[in-house]
Amino acid sequence: MTGRAPRDVTNPEAGNSATRNPDELEVAEGARHEKLEGWVPSLAGDDELRHALEQAFDYRGDITITTKDGRRLEGYIFDRRTGPTLAGSSVRLIPADSREKISIAYSDIAALEFTGRDTAAGKSWQAWVRKYWEKRAAGEKGIALEPERLE
Repeated sequence: MTGRAPRDVTNPEAGNSATRNPDELEVAEGARHEKLEGWVPSLAGDDELRHALEQAFDYRGDITITTKDGRRLEGYIFDRRTGPTLAGSSVRLIPADSREKISIAYSDIAALEFTGRDTAAGKSWQAWVRKYWEKRAAGEKGIALEPERLE
């Protein structure tokens, strides 16, 4: 016996999570997504470049990378490999105009731009539910939560 009093299963105020409102149980905020579309980060130092590439990896649109030799590559970043140095780190990109996979060393990157449309912006579960309730409140029948077409 632990000496604790038994929980009151009929009183939600007694701390029994089985009878409490689930919204009241949420204690951690969800992920916050910054609006990165159109952003051109300053790549003044190694830390800024690494931070910008981490954000580019999480971005759900195309990125344009300008290399130090002047090439401009637009595409989707699907992988990155970080090492102790910029030369030992690389980002992998699928170009917008082909299916080939290109690897670019961090040390070869001169500029980075978030040029593509963020395909997931504004498409949170909360946004879907809000649309559903708006349609229902307007009296629409046969409504359902349907995903938007991706171009």
